[in-house]
Amino acid sequence: MTDRSQKALSEFVSEAQETIDALGKGIMRLETAGAEPEPELLNSVFRAAHSLKGLASMAGVERLSRLAHALEDALDDLRMGRRSLDAGTLDLLLEAPEVFSRIISEEAVGAAPATHDAASRLTDRLRAAEREIAAPGDDPLDAVALGPDVRRLLTDYEEHRLRASVRKGLGLYRVRVAFELSVFDAELAALSARLKELGEVVSTLPSTDLKDPSTIAFELLLATSSPRTNVVLEAGPHAAVDLVTIAPRPGGSLAPASRRAPVVGVAAATSSPTPEEAPLAPAGGAALALSPTPEPPAEADSGTLRSASQAVRVDIRKLDRLMNVVGELVLVKSSLQGLVERFKGDRVDPGLAAELRQVSRGLERRLAELQGGILEVRMVPLDLIFDKLTRMVRKLGREVGKEVELEVSGGEVELDKLIVEDLSDPLMHLVRNAVDHAIELPEVRERMGKPRAGRIRLAAVQRGHHVQITVSDDGNGIDEERIREVAVSRGLASTSSVGGLSRREVMNLIFVPGFSTARQVTSLSGRGVGMDVVKNNIAALSGIIDLQTERGVGTRFEITMPVTLAIIRALVVKASGRTYAVPLNSVLEILEVRGADIKTVATRELVTLRGATLPLVRLARFLEAGERPPPEPLFVVVTGLAQERLGLAVDELIGQQDIVVKPLGSMLAGVRGIAGATDLGQRTTVLVLDVGAIIEDVVSGDTAPEAAG
Repeated sequence: MTDRSQKALSEFVSEAQETIDALGKGIMRLETAGAEPEPELLNSVFRAAHSLKGLASMAGVERLSRLAHALEDALDDLRMGRRSLDAGTLDLLLEAPEVFSRIISEEAVGAAPATHDAASRLTDRLRAAEREIAAPGDDPLDAVALGPDVRRLLTDYEEHRLRASVRKGLGLYRVRVAFELSVFDAELAALSARLKELGEVVSTLPSTDLKDPSTIAFELLLATSSPRTNVVLEAGPHAAVDLVTIAPRPGGSLAPASRRAPVVGVAAATSSPTPEEAPLAPAGGAALALSPTPEPPAEADSGTLRSASQAVRVDIRKLDRLMNVVGELVLVKSSLQGLVERFKGDRVDPGLAAELRQVSRGLERRLAELQGGILEVRMVPLDLIFDKLTRMVRKLGREVGKEVELEVSGGEVELDKLIVEDLSDPLMHLVRNAVDHAIELPEVRERMGKPRAGRIRLAAVQRGHHVQITVSDDGNGIDEERIREVAVSRGLASTSSVGGLSRREVMNLIFVPGFSTARQVTSLSGRGVGMDVVKNNIAALSGIIDLQTERGVGTRFEITMPVTLAIIRALVVKASGRTYAVPLNSVLEILEVRGADIKTVATRELVTLRGATLPLVRLARFLEAGERPPPEPLFVVVTGLAQERLGLAVDELIGQQDIVVKPLGSMLAGVRGIAGATDLGQRTTVLVLDVGAIIEDVVSGDTAPEAAG
């Protein structure tokens, strides 16, 4: 690959990945479109492959360029009718985005080209796919009144589309239109858009048939099945329109049906049309009226170099640096507010103190706007990974001989880009397991009275400052007794201890490293890796995962994640003399509890909250921070994620503050219940709690280590 700067590499990777994502989404739409997709859809996928080929060529990534070229040729065969869109062709097309993404990943980190063989094999398979040779016969266009002058201007693709339209029995029309020079681009685009509502605009050709030197004329070739006796085109105040039938629909009458729209500032033609120009229309029902386009803005007739795009591509690392700067400003704001509070008690000029308070409040408002703006820029839709999972399910289903449908909703829900990137692996593992373990073979499902095709549902919904993602299936569910057997056979629990575990505790054993209920290793799973990765990755993002399953009905995983892990609002508390920060998006309410209100059941402390039992954990005891005699009354911070609730017992409430969570060093990175550290200003560094991890350990019963012992 040719030498290029890091900035150029970053731009290439970003633009190429966007093109690959668009390409993959377009190919998936081809699958749902059937054997004859819309021409515009095929063309959009073809253009994406062509753009990717050009990007790869400029960047010097030869294996990417060759594969994109082969894909482009295959798509060209499809749109030219030389190849049919069957299941085998779709399989080939769907492999391409995956290989493209792997190549881009290698280029992004400068890794050795491990994808060289995979790209070469797919390139050869795309090249080797057989074309359909058209049988010799009469050319359908010979019977169409196009004329040799028009035929010479048509491309091979346009001729193919005209032939396909004639074979389908569609009506073909030459729409002759003239526009004033000052507005022709906007008016032509508006007319084309309206014609596309009727059918396919096969070609737009320049015309030399000018009645007025101040105008410019075009001929649009329209193919439509619209059954109308009169086709009336009102192309706007700047256009004169003639409609000529060149191939009527079968059974269509040849009765004249012409209307010439008025021309503003252009003399209307007074000469009668020649016999071959006589405007004709197919038989059918009522006339179609198209509304005139509004007047274009005054600037339309002046030249401009402005770009139509309002988007700017930004490297996420630049946003991270900006977020760090904002974090430092948050600390400055906190220090300034501390000075304001000190001024209240000191004997200073009251006017100066009031002015300082006003400046501090103004800084706080502007800083909140800046913080919100940067967070908004970092947010990306979950469609980025949902679309890839859709392609993956189709491929995996074919590999294991299962019929699987993926139902997706909530792809428009947005999360911080860094969270979305780290979510891709956990979601991939869950979907893989659903295809391999949960969904039964078609014949088995039929015997059980289920549809042959299994269904996996992937959904996302935003709930306040959190997003809940569910992965569910209608498969065979998880066998609780099988989990107990595997736990004993692998030494994860003794026979006596596993018998005393609750159903929920048993289900949580699937998240233990090395645990797998698969009776045989397949190409997809069964190696004892995956579910522990899912839990660890989600926990690293301050999330929580919950499992619900019913034998023979299906399984449902619920993942609850914070929207962002950048700047957050926190509740600052003290426990046994140490200060901690609790993310406020996990705090539901705060209670005052006296010792007499705390009950102990099976070594666990509980309090009653509005008639319901609330598990209680003393924060200092959980973190092994040297517990002191608790004060009276005790403060209980009620936290919650998903459907889980937990009370954190603390000694003192300090207040609320915006914080920037910093990662811990390697020595402390694995401490459960700690998400990171933050600076509260005035050189005060405190630990930030990972509420999700604490809830999982206390409420969900992370009992695997105890059982194993």
